[in-house]
Amino acid sequence: MTDRRMIVGIRGSGIAATTCAHLLKGVGLRVATEVVHRPLVPTIMLSDAALALLRDIFERPDLFADSPRIKRRVVAWGGGAPVVVPHGAALASEDQVQAVLAQDQPAQQHGPADFTIHAAPLMPEGETHVFGDRRAVAAKVGLRDLLCSEEGRVEAVASGWLFLVPAGAGEGWLLGVGGSLDDLLADSRLIAPVVDAVGAESTPFLAAPRLHLPLCGDDWLACGTAALGFDPICGDGTAQSVREAILAAAVVTGIAEGQDATTLLTHYQSMLIAAMRRHLLLCAQFYTTGGTGDWWRSQQEALMAGHRWCTGLLAKMPEPAFLLEGTRLVPRQRAA
Repeated sequence: MTDRRMIVGIRGSGIAATTCAHLLKGVGLRVATEVVHRPLVPTIMLSDAALALLRDIFERPDLFADSPRIKRRVVAWGGGAPVVVPHGAALASEDQVQAVLAQDQPAQQHGPADFTIHAAPLMPEGETHVFGDRRAVAAKVGLRDLLCSEEGRVEAVASGWLFLVPAGAGEGWLLGVGGSLDDLLADSRLIAPVVDAVGAESTPFLAAPRLHLPLCGDDWLACGTAALGFDPICGDGTAQSVREAILAAAVVTGIAEGQDATTLLTHYQSMLIAAMRRHLLLCAQFYTTGGTGDWWRSQQEALMAGHRWCTGLLAKMPEPAFLLEGTRLVPRQRAA
């Protein structure tokens, strides 16, 4: 039986925080929200996988149905000719995403929290481990080619890589990793010919994968980008935040139902370390094939060192004790 007297504090206001709040409200728990403001990213690419998760969780099949969409990616990588690959995603600003999902936020509850989900810094303890040394900058750009309104363009150059997505009305957002946009565009063959009127660059922000440890304590856990951050090269960051929120809410629900908190929290930490380990290996493949210079090589080496480190952590942890069925965790022996 769920302890409906339990108050769950949620710090943050992004996708992970809002999803956790919605799921916990759905099982009857009281939620105390603390909005934590941070710099917003200019645009979020909601992959079809992420969109399907959000529509299912919030029971809104039309969620972001009217948003601009990407139908394909054009990729020029490792000096090769551009390749067109199908890709489905909706585009929205982080402000738009928060405004839409905030409609489902539970009312503020008062009183001290029995358990806190930290979906924004700072954490009660621990440190953040970063796998690589790279920053990104973004700027609004004009688009010269109408085809760019339905595609994302990704290009590796000598000192980094560029990612262009449409922003409506003949405009786009350009992300650059590894240097200034001017320097990266100087070596570009795919993206430079289709953009002009490059706006002011954003403040540089971290683009390397990162993992906070520990991810949980007796009465708290970290979730969303406060727990781990993905390299934007993979385009899976939003879906990962939603998956983390589902797992976090399932862990807290299990604790409220009287299941062993230590076992649940250990499972949570191992699942997120495993997710980071998979991500690091995938990223390493991109950085191995993107270029041959010192910058590319150093990033690949850092990613593989992180992969080995995560492997060592997981080797010391028990086998996962639960399976996620929908939005609930069930013991593996019962699931079998």
